[in-house]
Amino acid sequence: MTAEPAAEDRELSTADAIASWRRAYADWSSDQRAFKKVSWGKAMMWIFLVSDTFIFTCFLLSYMTVRMSTTAPWPNPSEVFALTIGGASVPLILIAIMTFVLITSSGTMAIAVNFGYGRDRVRAAALMLATAALGATFVGMQAFEWSKLIAEGVRPWGNPWGAAQFGSSFFMITGFHGTHVTIGVIFLLLLARKTWRGDFDRRRPGFFTGRKGRYEIIEIMGLYWHFV
Repeated sequence: MTAEPAAEDRELSTADAIASWRRAYADWSSDQRAFKKVSWGKAMMWIFLVSDTFIFTCFLLSYMTVRMSTTAPWPNPSEVFALTIGGASVPLILIAIMTFVLITSSGTMAIAVNFGYGRDRVRAAALMLATAALGATFVGMQAFEWSKLIAEGVRPWGNPWGAAQFGSSFFMITGFHGTHVTIGVIFLLLLARKTWRGDFDRRRPGFFTGRKGRYEIIEIMGLYWHFV
């Protein structure tokens, strides 16, 4: 008499398990339909940006941890990043200009994406070249900033203004960011050349254009550029 309820319980548990798997599959199928119109390249770029965000977050958390745990005074940014213009020390002027350059490049990239979807390849290519020029300007100013600080004695293991960890934190974070901008400039130049030649319109086989030959790659590049 006790065997029958046990068998029924097993049948119910099996049925429940099958039902739960079916619900999970239905949920997965609905998610698949929701992202069905998202291209593989765009999805992979979003995944890359999320993973890159984790890396940047780790760098910033390590910087905050070092700054809060060190007993030595932390260098004053207004003094470290000041430039002498006309005999007067102007604090943070270079950082302000670099920030303005990057924000401006984000705007030119957004307009390039719009012209790309409008099949205006000349303007799209020109704006991508302008974006690349602004990015190269940023990298050049960062190189100037590095050379200035190195000449003033800033090293990864010490600096003349205070806590020794300042140098390592600064070079690590800004170097990582500068590398991203440099890579973006290179890809912008490649895309601008292909757009200018009309590779997307002719669906010419090659790098970025071999599969679908669409202008969507400009939008994907825009996602990366807005991130950096």
